[in-house]
Amino acid sequence: MKLPAIRAQIGIWVYYVSALSFGDVSKYVKRVDDELHKSSLLREMLQRSITENYKSISEYINTQNERFFNALILAVYDGDPEWHEIRVEYDDDEEFVDLGILELTGDEKIFPVDGQHRVEGIKHALINNPDLATEKIPVVFVGHKKDDEGMQRTRRMFSTLNRYAKPVSMRDIIALDEDDIIAIASRDLIDNNQMFGDNRILDSKTKAIPDTNTSAFTTIITFYECNRELLWIMVNDMEISDLEGKKIRGSSKIKYYIRHRPSDEAINEFTKLCNEYWSSIFDMFPSYSKSVPADVGALRNKEGGNLIFRPVSLIPFTKAIVRIKLETGKTFSEILNSFEKSIMCIQHPIWKNVIWDSEQQVMVMNHQKVIELMIIYIYDRKMLTENEYKKLMQDWSSIRQIYEKETVGSVIDELIQEDDWEV
Repeated sequence: MKLPAIRAQIGIWVYYVSALSFGDVSKYVKRVDDELHKSSLLREMLQRSITENYKSISEYINTQNERFFNALILAVYDGDPEWHEIRVEYDDDEEFVDLGILELTGDEKIFPVDGQHRVEGIKHALINNPDLATEKIPVVFVGHKKDDEGMQRTRRMFSTLNRYAKPVSMRDIIALDEDDIIAIASRDLIDNNQMFGDNRILDSKTKAIPDTNTSAFTTIITFYECNRELLWIMVNDMEISDLEGKKIRGSSKIKYYIRHRPSDEAINEFTKLCNEYWSSIFDMFPSYSKSVPADVGALRNKEGGNLIFRPVSLIPFTKAIVRIKLETGKTFSEILNSFEKSIMCIQHPIWKNVIWDSEQQVMVMNHQKVIELMIIYIYDRKMLTENEYKKLMQDWSSIRQIYEKETVGSVIDELIQEDDWEV
């Protein structure tokens, strides 16, 4: 192979930047074997570190026309690689000397220091579509030696590249992903719908809203997760298969559905669905939706507020509404208007120590399932399965420290009907 390349150096490493065709990657780049360890145990540990993720990469290559990858870092040893420098000179005496041709004889051994899954994904993709062999991926070649010092140097590079690799954040997915229908619809709503303007969606690295914030009704991550729950209304009756062609059941359908951009019609349909939900939510709070600047007021303050304006309760609330809609076929507005306004207040006795600690005046975490089941129970207790009913009674009584189990249901019913309490 004769590869056009740029030669450069960082630290102790001299490296060569070039490109390899998918066919050459498949032919010449091998899995890490005895290049980093003498011990067969340690070699096998590295081999087992290659997960099923390479199949997702293969699927991405075969289905995404706008596919692109960052560079593979490839270690080269043995053989007789040669560097043929090309000097480029200009009339103003400027010159470039680190351009050239990297010539490999074919006897070299090449293995990935960074990009093991991409290499395996490329090989797997070529099995299904050999026409991809001419496509090229950027590569960075580094020299490797199999003595103790050489192994140590390459192991350090291997661990450094993998240790400090940072996964894409949820905020970046929401802002940039063009395949994930949830991210696409979320951006569309925020960009084009005035009800989300005026800082009503908070850009936060977490789901929590700071006590000092008085404008946002929720955070960007909570907004995305609620829209993810709404997607279940669309995919519930769809047939979706995994990478092996096996039918996916349950909520895992969403994980596979969002990997590939659906049709514009599907995106528009889902965006409309989300818009209907959030419009129905905002209709419940006209004073907030019309306030300029946006001001949550008593809907979220130190004394409590509304469960819609607390991320920890908004997500399970949305899960419950999605299930009710699937089972009843009613509109979001019909479902939401069936709840008494008082039950939406986190100071309501039913939510004591479930959502709100009135003594400490703080939110209570980790009771999302209880919130979800309680919302369904309040709407129509017959919708709960026998196991869900038992779980709700057990968990709620444990939170409230009610030890006479047979009275739990009647206590809950009395609290739901209770209207003699202070907001």
